[in-house]
Amino acid sequence: MLFFVLVIGVLLIVIATTKFKLHPFLSLLLGTLFVGFASGMPLDKIVENINSGFGGLMTSIGLVIIFGTIIGTILEKTGAALRMAEVVLRVVGPKRPQLAMSLIGYIVSIPVFCDSSFVILSSLRKALAKRAKVAVASMSVALATGLYATHTLVPPTPGPIAAAGNIGAEGFLGTIILIGLIVAIPAVVVGYFWATKVASKIKVEDDGNEMDYDYDEIVRSFGKMPSAFQAFLPIILPIVLIGIGSVLTALGIEGSIADFFIFLGKPVIALLAGVIAALTLLPRYDEETLTKWIGEALLDAAPILLITGAGGAFGTVIKNTGIAEIIQSWDIGNILSGSLFLLIPFLIAAALKTAQGSSTASLVITSSLIAPMLPTIGIEGAVPLALVVMAVGAGAMTVSHVNDSFFWVVTEFTGMKVTDAYKAQTMATLLQGIITIITTMILWIILV
Repeated sequence: MLFFVLVIGVLLIVIATTKFKLHPFLSLLLGTLFVGFASGMPLDKIVENINSGFGGLMTSIGLVIIFGTIIGTILEKTGAALRMAEVVLRVVGPKRPQLAMSLIGYIVSIPVFCDSSFVILSSLRKALAKRAKVAVASMSVALATGLYATHTLVPPTPGPIAAAGNIGAEGFLGTIILIGLIVAIPAVVVGYFWATKVASKIKVEDDGNEMDYDYDEIVRSFGKMPSAFQAFLPIILPIVLIGIGSVLTALGIEGSIADFFIFLGKPVIALLAGVIAALTLLPRYDEETLTKWIGEALLDAAPILLITGAGGAFGTVIKNTGIAEIIQSWDIGNILSGSLFLLIPFLIAAALKTAQGSSTASLVITSSLIAPMLPTIGIEGAVPLALVVMAVGAGAMTVSHVNDSFFWVVTEFTGMKVTDAYKAQTMATLLQGIITIITTMILWIILV
């Protein structure tokens, strides 16, 4: 009966979001209340679990999400994202434009939302297509799949952070970032392959109108852009600090110096250091940059925080319904042990992503659902929990279609017909999800 209640609760969330267009925050709260009431939980306990679940998750990752969003907004507005793209292009070379787009997407989408990143880099994409004489659709899919891979797998993007918080892995962000960067590589490769072999055959109206896009003019239009070092520092600094802190903690090194670097490696402090580094990119220090730009970042972070917090409440109510004890009594560890278990979060996340469109909501809901299962089958520690986040992320990218805002950003900015976008973008994300879960399962066999 509890599982039936849980299924109905999830369906309620999906229907409220897709059919009635209710915001995921309210949909999650409604689903949480339904599960609490229908499972027979005492009324005061329902309120207590909602408050503790929401507040507990905000305590651990709320500021991390805010700081990551601020970094992304500054990189977007100062032209630093374009500078990073320019550096990658110089390294890869203009003769491999799709590969350059894939790598640019892989890097830029770590701190910047994939929707925003695609818009920012759209003119550059068209200019490179003109210069290299390749199909615009091919360049679009290469960029979109590169962005998509790290968006769903690598912190400080909010989705993977929220998933980590829900399953109790917020203390292992360094490991999650490292494994996410590795797992995202095959996803980028398969996206690049699809862009060059399939999307390159798709013609759009814009293919004949590229005279409006000149690469050098686009670069000059941003005015004075930051140096490559300044552009990359807000991303690299937090990752390095978190990595150093994770290594020192894992090795058990003690002492005042070690304690200081472990402090710097705490995700909140590391991301705050990234914000400080990002502030050096500002063209001037006035109300426009210090108040309005930061205010815009906070507005962008608000819905993510609310959805994440509601997901935390949902997970806490589920955990306290007694469902974990039921799972434990089944002794499913012998049936779904090892890498096979990863198929459960993958399939749940894929179903939710396909049904309601949001990768972030899929990451939040799925991680809340599976969190009670993990202790019962002995999944704990940095690497196993990181691979669970990867499995959820793999599902959350499967697939992008008409109910996904990113699908429409790619379609509209490219000029593709919807049928062509299904062939190019939707099929590419399906392949990305499949190759990502396969990669994650192989890493489980090797590392766990």
